[in-house]
Amino acid sequence: MSENPVQTEELIEERVAINTIASATLEGVTARPITVEATFTKGLPGFSVVGLAGNDIQEARERVKAALITNGFVFPPLKITVNLAPSDYRKSGTHFDLPIALLIALNKESIDQEDLYVFGELGLDGRVKSSSQLFPLILSLRQQGVIRRAVVPREAMAYLSHIPGIEYWPVETLQEAIGLMKGTGMEGEKPESAYEGESLQIGGKSYYYLREYPEDFSEVKGQEVAKRAALVAAAGMHNFLMEGSPGCGKSMIAKRLRHILPPVSEEEILAIAKHQFLDGQIPDFQPRRPYRAPHHTATSASIFGGGSNTAKIGEVALAHHGQLFFDELPHFSKNVLEALREPLQDRRVHIARVHSKVSYEADFMFVAAMNPCPCGNLLAQSRVCRCSEAEIKRYRNRLSDPFLDRIDLFVTMQEVEAGDRGSVDSATMHRQVIEAFLRQKERGQERLNGKLNEAEVERYCVLDEEAQKVLEQAITRFALSQRSIVSLKKVARTLADLVGFEMIGRKELLEALSYRRRRK
Repeated sequence: MSENPVQTEELIEERVAINTIASATLEGVTARPITVEATFTKGLPGFSVVGLAGNDIQEARERVKAALITNGFVFPPLKITVNLAPSDYRKSGTHFDLPIALLIALNKESIDQEDLYVFGELGLDGRVKSSSQLFPLILSLRQQGVIRRAVVPREAMAYLSHIPGIEYWPVETLQEAIGLMKGTGMEGEKPESAYEGESLQIGGKSYYYLREYPEDFSEVKGQEVAKRAALVAAAGMHNFLMEGSPGCGKSMIAKRLRHILPPVSEEEILAIAKHQFLDGQIPDFQPRRPYRAPHHTATSASIFGGGSNTAKIGEVALAHHGQLFFDELPHFSKNVLEALREPLQDRRVHIARVHSKVSYEADFMFVAAMNPCPCGNLLAQSRVCRCSEAEIKRYRNRLSDPFLDRIDLFVTMQEVEAGDRGSVDSATMHRQVIEAFLRQKERGQERLNGKLNEAEVERYCVLDEEAQKVLEQAITRFALSQRSIVSLKKVARTLADLVGFEMIGRKELLEALSYRRRRK
């Protein structure tokens, strides 16, 4: 049966071209590009948003209406449908306000900006505001190589300017954004990021650091072995465990260690800032590695991240590229200690929930402190230990061998004596760390010694003939596992870098052996 030509003409007249604008949403810590599209059809006037939009996007309808009306726009008497594609996963974020408003305001015009991403929350008066998701979104899109140009709130440029390789069109009001989409009178900006402190240039890449030591190693009296181990841990970003009586200086060393860590690259500064934004913090973009020290009563969800509907990051993510310090290590729950094995080995954390599955980077230096027994006096000469053998055994058994195998350096602290003095300051130690860092990077290493995988260990941790003989003897005598051998080589590599040796010698390997865990 042939169609009525009059009805066909009417249908053609009702067809409206679908305009689209690119935006994005966060899925865990990774950005997903989203196409925002809108249609205007005859029917009962209405305004709906579809495509698994969250509550904050549904509320955008009221913000968009108010912003358009206060700026002199008259809503068309049509059914407006906004779709967020693809529609098979949930979207969230107030930054969808601006692209939705632009599609409605420009419904009679053609938008030809395929590679232009648009982000911004709208005030009721039409001002374009920033949001906490903006920095992680744009950084993730840039890391994926899918974004070159973006319309963003002008107030967000204070931190978005640190993300290189993107041309920005900052706007303050909805009217400015409309004029930009029409192609009138605005030019993009390509800001250059700058960081405080000093910098190193290695292989065309910049690394930044600060010479600031609010807590100085000169304040640590005695503990020469522990300070030497702390220097090695910092130079190679090795995991480090200190055991000793209460008050001997374990926490002092851990807190001062963060100020002598190696320089950071621009990518690392941005990754640190990304996790801080996801946690609701405003980063300062200083070249300083983060320091996190959760209490031993902290829950597993607060340390590793969690949530019933949307997985949130935890302390291990906030310590990314920095230091995670556990004081009173055996008092942490067994679940936390065993779950920590995954990020210590793989440098990633996976959170699986019914509604979300998230994987995020957690590449940090783990530092821990513990007492030798529940009362803390087992190693003391002037105090008597009150613990039974069963209590001491139960206390130590809270730390499993697989967990302890992932720690490179073990130090038993000495008792503090009246004549102890500070022997070295943080500035001197930091200078040695930077020299070792230079040798690692000039050797072509992507990662520092403590984070090398087994293939990289074979490539960079080369032993001379005498050191190889010592290693073979140690394997037989101490029944070293493969993980222990790799750990031993990495520590010896850092010791060789501290003195400027190209190959690992006998002396460096013997010192690395001295930092091994003694089974008790």
